[in-house]
Amino acid sequence: MKIALREVTKRFASTTAVDRVSLDIGDGELFTLLGPSGCGKTTLLRLLAGFVAVDDGEIRFGNRRVDGLPPHARNIGMVFQNYALWPHMTVRGNVTYGLRLRKLSAAEIGRRMAAGLARVNLTGLEDRYPGQLSGGQQQRVALARALVLNPDILLLDEPLSNLDAKIRVQVRGEIRALQRDLAITTIYVTHDQEEALSLSDRVAVMREGRVQQVATPKTLYERPANRFVADFVGTNNFIPGVVKEHADDYALVETPLGRICARRGDRAAGAACVLAVRPENVTLNGGGENRVEGRIRLAAYLGSTLRYDVETAAGLVLKVDVGDSWQHELLPAGHGVHVTFPASATLVLAED
Repeated sequence: MKIALREVTKRFASTTAVDRVSLDIGDGELFTLLGPSGCGKTTLLRLLAGFVAVDDGEIRFGNRRVDGLPPHARNIGMVFQNYALWPHMTVRGNVTYGLRLRKLSAAEIGRRMAAGLARVNLTGLEDRYPGQLSGGQQQRVALARALVLNPDILLLDEPLSNLDAKIRVQVRGEIRALQRDLAITTIYVTHDQEEALSLSDRVAVMREGRVQQVATPKTLYERPANRFVADFVGTNNFIPGVVKEHADDYALVETPLGRICARRGDRAAGAACVLAVRPENVTLNGGGENRVEGRIRLAAYLGSTLRYDVETAAGLVLKVDVGDSWQHELLPAGHGVHVTFPASATLVLAED
């Protein structure tokens, strides 16, 4: 089921929670709304669900306009952040609740429940209560309850935020595999950028009710549209500067660290800008087009990487990731180093 939003707006008193959002979501796509708390992503999901009314604009599911329809007429499945399970009902009761409201036959309810529990690996737990289940199992019950309704669209509102880190990774993989098997159009809301990058076909990054960029995870990470996206998705080093000139596909930028060669952006010569380069693209005591002297200020062991904070003479601190921490001898604070980074991995962005 395709989804189209056109200039959708929602206001609460003097606050515009969703501001003229237009999106096209493909049939069978897992599309994520990503952003910080208060950016409007959950409000947008609730507009899609019909829990709150649109002030302006329109929403279409396929060829059908739905922004004037109640939730039960939109044929959606919803999974909430807090699971919203009835504590006094068993797994059986929770999963079949919506089916019983639809007054389906007992045989059909039983068939759908068995198929739904099998999909989420909960067969055999029909008679347990939510309090007897782990967080991951409760989340699977909520997912099964949504799927047994055979919805055209699945909506998930930060469904993994209450799980611990290891279980969260496991369950998100299960959600992605299930979504692909069912080929159901899915809108997923999260503030966790790693979750968004690992799950999604495409991601919309939101800020203050507006969409900043819509892109695949790879494009979002490697080619952010502006400083906000570059800062929110992953970690970046930001270096202020002024574009001096362009040469072929590159720009020369005057910065407090000296003149830096960067990948050409849309900033004209003479324009203020900010350069963005990710820590994994910065090399310690290596070679590259751009070289900056500095001293180690801090080293942090992150498991798969070792991250250094290198303070430059200009006072800017550059983060450097060393990938092979097993083979790397830890450098002490105060140790003099130089860092290098290639022009091809250095982006020119507008100041925020």
